[in-house]
Amino acid sequence: MTTGEKIAYERGKLGLTQQQFANELGVTRQAVSRWESDISFPETDKLIKMSELFGCSIDYLIKYNSNGGAQSDSPRGDGREDDRTDGKRGVFNPMTWHFEYKSEKQLCGMPLVHVNIGFGRKAHGFFSFGLISSGVFSFGLLSAGVVSVGILSLGAITFGCIALGLLAFAAIALGIVAFGAVAIGVIALGGVAIGCFGLGGCAIGAFACGGYANGSIVAVGDYAVGNIALGKTTATGNTLSATLENFEAQKEEAWRLLDEIPAFWQGFVRWCKSFADACMRR
Repeated sequence: MTTGEKIAYERGKLGLTQQQFANELGVTRQAVSRWESDISFPETDKLIKMSELFGCSIDYLIKYNSNGGAQSDSPRGDGREDDRTDGKRGVFNPMTWHFEYKSEKQLCGMPLVHVNIGFGRKAHGFFSFGLISSGVFSFGLLSAGVVSVGILSLGAITFGCIALGLLAFAAIALGIVAFGAVAIGVIALGGVAIGCFGLGGCAIGAFACGGYANGSIVAVGDYAVGNIALGKTTATGNTLSATLENFEAQKEEAWRLLDEIPAFWQGFVRWCKSFADACMRR
């Protein structure tokens, strides 16, 4: 617990509002608020008054161990350990709506588990949970990690409303492989998909497959626009256009043109062929 959290905790035990507590110390309510938010630190004479009011030692209010929690000085000043100051235990401060737990065990130089939930608080651990979190496995509103889950998520594998990662799943997803309502990536799958290979309701890319497909190399869909365009109802292609009505007659030529695309792209070409066969079935 920080000094501000201890002040808020002890004040709450006495049932005092910030204004009532400020009156006891002869300061403003704003000063108390700054102390409890750890924005500023109380002067020595105020700490002395607080220790008398709370019935604790000054050391209890100000000392911390290496784990970020307070040392074992009791609020009674008798040296006996007080569980509330153990940084390894989960501590909930009802006055600031802050909860923190940090495991003693460390991995890769960080706590194995760090939970830090509260306004403006950050969690950093191998497994981290918080409004703002970072770690190998990270969960939070704003999250960054190898595996990251959050409203705004950044990492190798990401899940969120807005996700940026090598593999991204989100309402708005950006990544090497992206899945989402709006997906942007080398391989993009979504309602609106933009990528080297795009698959979706509206797909745009070098290879595009979807309801509306606009592909600079190949476009396959209900409405297709591209160099090689295969559209169920409409197809506009520079080199070849095939619709449902003439697909069977044009299929051999279409497949020949597709096979001439460099081998590097043949994985995408196979996807386009499979999608075209499925799209053109009556």
